[in-house]
Amino acid sequence: MQETVAKVLLTLCGLLLLSRGSQAFIVSVDAHNEECFFENIEGGTKFGVTFEVIEGGFLDVDIKVTGPDQHIMHESEKESSGKYTFVAPTKGVYTVCFNNERSSMTPKLVMFSIEMGDSPQRLPGAPGEEEVGHTKLEDMIRELSGTLTSVKHEQEYMHVRDKIHRSVNESTNSRVVLWSTFEALVLVLMTVGQVYYLKRFFEVKRVV
Repeated sequence: MQETVAKVLLTLCGLLLLSRGSQAFIVSVDAHNEECFFENIEGGTKFGVTFEVIEGGFLDVDIKVTGPDQHIMHESEKESSGKYTFVAPTKGVYTVCFNNERSSMTPKLVMFSIEMGDSPQRLPGAPGEEEVGHTKLEDMIRELSGTLTSVKHEQEYMHVRDKIHRSVNESTNSRVVLWSTFEALVLVLMTVGQVYYLKRFFEVKRVV
């Protein structure tokens, strides 16, 4: 019994460490350029790709996911964000590419992450009742770990969105203040000019 509990706790700790090690990355994709990233994945492994364009132009980019045999697993154009899940059919290197060739001069800042699941491992032969219970518990722990990782990435995306919106708001407020100051100066100058003009208009000239 103690050995079983130790095994479950070890599995849980490993999954938690795995979820902590999963990080989001930020890449700048220049105009007329493409950035690709590669991941070596075992056959039958579940993996997911999450991305969001956080800065640049209309906040859109083309994305393409291909397998080891150059088979296109997913391809879409002008996407601002997305979350896709796949199961690797074979072992090999899988590629995720972000394309900004449609942009004429504006680079795009893309935040993305590639989430990896556990490789399928099944012991030969029919499992016993106790082993079946362990397998179900481990599957539940894996599912919980995946959910926690998704929540973590969502929080990171929300944090980035909040920073972007705050920056836009501060920039807009600065422009409003500058424009209001300019309008006030123009009104003052117009008032002074009108007073001076009316004073000259009603001024009585004395003839000596």
